[in-house]
Amino acid sequence: MTSSPSVFVDDGSSDKLLSHLMGLDRYQLEDFKLCVQSPQLLPENVQKISWANLKAISPTNLLCLLKEHLSVRQIWDVTLRIFEHMKLTSLCKQMRAEMNEMAQVWGPQDPNQEEPEMLAEETAHRRRYREKMRMNILVLWDNIPWPDDHIYLHSTVEQEHRLLRSLLRPNRAGAQPLLIVLEGLAGVGKTTLAMKVTLHWAEGILFQHQFSYVFYISCHKVGEIVNTTFAGLLSRDWPDSQVPIEEFRSHPERLLFVIDGFEEMTVSSNLYESPPCTDWYQQLPVARILLHLLRKELVPTATLLITTRDYGNQDLKNLLVNPCFVVVSAFTEGDREEYFIKFFGDLDKANKILNRIRKMETLFDSCSAPLVCWTVCSSLKWQTASNPSFWLATQTTTSIYAYFFCSLFATAEVSLSDQSLPEQWRALCCLAAEGMWFSNFTFAKEVMEQGHLEASFIDSLLRLNILRKVSDCEECISFTHQGLQAFLGAMFYVLWGTRGSLGGPPKHQEMRVLLNDAFANTNFYWHQMALFFFGLLNTDLARELEDTLRCEMSPRVMDELLDWAEGLEKYDAVSVHFEFLQFFQCLCETQDENFIRQILNHLLEADLDIHGYQHLQVSSFCLKHCQNLRKLRLSVSGPILEMKLTSASETLETGVGDFRKHQWEDICSVFCNGNMRELDLSNSKLNTSSMKELCYKLRNPRCKLQKLTCKSMSPVKILKELVIVLHGNHKLTHLDLSSNNLGITVSKMIFRTLRHSACNLKYLWLESCGLTPRVCHQLFMELSKNSSLKFLSLGDNDLCNAELKRLQGPIGVSKCPLKELSLEKCNLLAAHCEDLALLLISTQGMTRLCLGINQLQDDGVRLLCASLTHPECVLESLVLWSCQLGAPSCRYLSDALLQNKSLTHLNLRKNNLGDEGVKFLCEALSRPDCNLQNLNLSDCSFTVEGCRELTHALKYNHNVKILDVGKNDVQDDGVRELCRILKCPSCALETLGLEKCNLTPDCCWSLSSVLRSSKSLVNLNLLGNDLGPEGVNTLWTSLKKSTCKLRKLGLEKDLYSIVRAELEKLQEKGSFLRIKSQWDFNDPEDRWWW
Repeated sequence: MTSSPSVFVDDGSSDKLLSHLMGLDRYQLEDFKLCVQSPQLLPENVQKISWANLKAISPTNLLCLLKEHLSVRQIWDVTLRIFEHMKLTSLCKQMRAEMNEMAQVWGPQDPNQEEPEMLAEETAHRRRYREKMRMNILVLWDNIPWPDDHIYLHSTVEQEHRLLRSLLRPNRAGAQPLLIVLEGLAGVGKTTLAMKVTLHWAEGILFQHQFSYVFYISCHKVGEIVNTTFAGLLSRDWPDSQVPIEEFRSHPERLLFVIDGFEEMTVSSNLYESPPCTDWYQQLPVARILLHLLRKELVPTATLLITTRDYGNQDLKNLLVNPCFVVVSAFTEGDREEYFIKFFGDLDKANKILNRIRKMETLFDSCSAPLVCWTVCSSLKWQTASNPSFWLATQTTTSIYAYFFCSLFATAEVSLSDQSLPEQWRALCCLAAEGMWFSNFTFAKEVMEQGHLEASFIDSLLRLNILRKVSDCEECISFTHQGLQAFLGAMFYVLWGTRGSLGGPPKHQEMRVLLNDAFANTNFYWHQMALFFFGLLNTDLARELEDTLRCEMSPRVMDELLDWAEGLEKYDAVSVHFEFLQFFQCLCETQDENFIRQILNHLLEADLDIHGYQHLQVSSFCLKHCQNLRKLRLSVSGPILEMKLTSASETLETGVGDFRKHQWEDICSVFCNGNMRELDLSNSKLNTSSMKELCYKLRNPRCKLQKLTCKSMSPVKILKELVIVLHGNHKLTHLDLSSNNLGITVSKMIFRTLRHSACNLKYLWLESCGLTPRVCHQLFMELSKNSSLKFLSLGDNDLCNAELKRLQGPIGVSKCPLKELSLEKCNLLAAHCEDLALLLISTQGMTRLCLGINQLQDDGVRLLCASLTHPECVLESLVLWSCQLGAPSCRYLSDALLQNKSLTHLNLRKNNLGDEGVKFLCEALSRPDCNLQNLNLSDCSFTVEGCRELTHALKYNHNVKILDVGKNDVQDDGVRELCRILKCPSCALETLGLEKCNLTPDCCWSLSSVLRSSKSLVNLNLLGNDLGPEGVNTLWTSLKKSTCKLRKLGLEKDLYSIVRAELEKLQEKGSFLRIKSQWDFNDPEDRWWW
């Protein structure tokens, strides 16, 4: 072990917060976001979070955004205040209970206070148990095999004791947590730490005051036991038959259970649903006993220290109550440097190698495991000694591992014929691959025999430190570290042969599943296996392995991979998670530029977050070959392109500055491929020269870019370079600069380009840009000279003091063809509506206006409606959500609708209209010549009476196609009223929203009747209603009929599960019906047009 491994602590509080946010329905989530904008609910001096970033964000990204502005504890406080404001009583009660539990971890305590280590008076049996445990651990310790040339880094006794104490109090504040999970990559020393905790207690050195008994449980070891009792499990290491079970039970708070290797525990999914168990003497499978122990059922007040690898711990998070996760990394960066220097014994040589390995960031990170360090050093040392022309710059992660094997077998004596070696390698690689599929890293003797591995071959692998014996299992072996298993598992898919490792599908199909999983997964070992697979496609490397190991490579793998790559054209970076950077890294590993080009010809879009040297390197190499790329999201979130190099000597010595400049040029070259249409640079940190380079590429005549998004850029001043593009690229029609505090200088430079004849912008977003009245007036003046802009969004800017009438420009002079305008959340009042009303008349062709989240009130709507009746007004869509409107607004709108024939979309959601307001609206809606097609009345405080009015109106109006009455107390009677009109052959309604309408199974008979007979209804949202199994089954009787025209149905997940199997059968027969547990009421284009 090293002196002080790096430790990252996660007490699980973020996961609880996320579960609360994800539990909100869409209305509640929207309310929560609005409250986040309220200063009185936030701590003092907290930077405002832009509405542009908040409004369409998911719960997961919302939590990430909050973490950028607040500590986790502050987020808990703010969330509780917001939930109180939203009157979510039961959720507040749950949160307070959770915060009280976590208070002991958050609570103040002297960070320098040490637990007293005093040896309490102990009984003879306790002393004998400690001695037995000491001997057990030492035997395990002695059985751990290490390579002869491995370098040991020693820590002082004081450092080691400090580290071990910190494991049981990782926060160094508040009370000691009762559940601590040590997680990390394989080989970083989690088991070593667990054993040392046990050993130091057994030797009477540490934890004497805290724990009377410490139990060390190896999940792999106890997995051999079939059935036992919890008392029996604790008796296994007892020195005699007199086990003091009652003493354990009388002081459970003084017990520590060290549970090592959770990932080795085989738990079937139904075990997680097993009933609670508190009986120490009940015969159960060991896995179930450990499950009850982990769930704090058997010994609730005992302390548990659990080790697990750093993936797949979601099962643990779901299982444990208030766990504290501690991420362990054995070697710090300083330790890795020390290891390399000691291994090579030459400071200059070690530093040259280290400089190269540091650039291979993934490999350097994995060197935090000591045996990975040993593998890398062994490979490089052999290469430098055996090859005078060895060139370090050409090394890849795969080549380092490959030459590690070559170094061992170049001179090794293996008592097997050359004819049998290919089959032995294939059997070993098959075993490795199968183990990776099933997360199995320990192999029993009989498994090796079943795989036809010969004893002499296994002995050679043990002698060469490729395999090693497992310390707590006499006849079990494992790979020396998991990187070797991942390498050999990948090698299985490039070896000759067609049979898969799992005995089912052929190898090429297994390979496809492997790659799809690897690039859709965050599991480090799957990524590593995919990396090795691509690296082994390198022809020279494959030949070297064939010659040295006497194995046989398949010539067809590249063709099979090209077939797989054709599927890349179907990937949607938004809806399908795909690790593009990991994919690019794998491609670079092949070092075959022609092959990379063929693969990337199929890539149409990509999503990249560059925050390191290696990311920049692989992105630059691959993007220049993406000749068919159409859409790219590129976020440079690290400082690599943000600032100039601080040292001239660094540039002279390593050429880092020039090298990164060339890499950025390669990235920018993709913009001129002739196919690129959309580029999103949001959240990027760039310096001026990088931004200039990008902008010059975007104005290149070969650049066909149409949409450019630059939200939350840093520093903001780089945006002034966009003038280069706006003056020189007439194809660019969409520009989004939201969430940048533009300031006067940058604003003026960009706005002045709007008058330029070469500027062809049609859509411009300036949401949450901190625009002042002075800046707005400059914008309005330039707009009057612009002849292309059709869409403008100024949402979340304080326009209270801006003169909106200037938007129309001088009468008779303005050329602006503006058709769509959003002034959402701009602090507008009723008085501003006079200017807006004039705008609707004077700006010819204005078809869409969004005024949501402004305090317009009824007086403001009255002023607006005066313009709606004007013959020059051609408005088609009006959004007035959350504008503090009442029933009088509906009277004004109804009068306007009687005369206006252009308005087709009206959004009034989240206003207190009531039944009276709906009645006023229906006076116009009941007219056959009313052209309204889309009406949103969700969360408008009306009841069944309002539904009656709507039903009466729809009887005469056959134009309405979309109606949302969600989050209104319409109940079953209201639905029955609507169903009456839905059955009419003349009804044109296509989409009906009934989310959170307090519906019960009773209304399902009426809905079922509609589903059988309606010729128009294709979308129905029933989310947030307690329909129960009875109601869903009633609906299903009609849904499964061929006469049912419904395409999309919104149902809660638990209700959907009732009919999921039946729906899948129906879809196999050609049905287009889809059931959604999340609902976008309108198409994104309609819903988010602003």
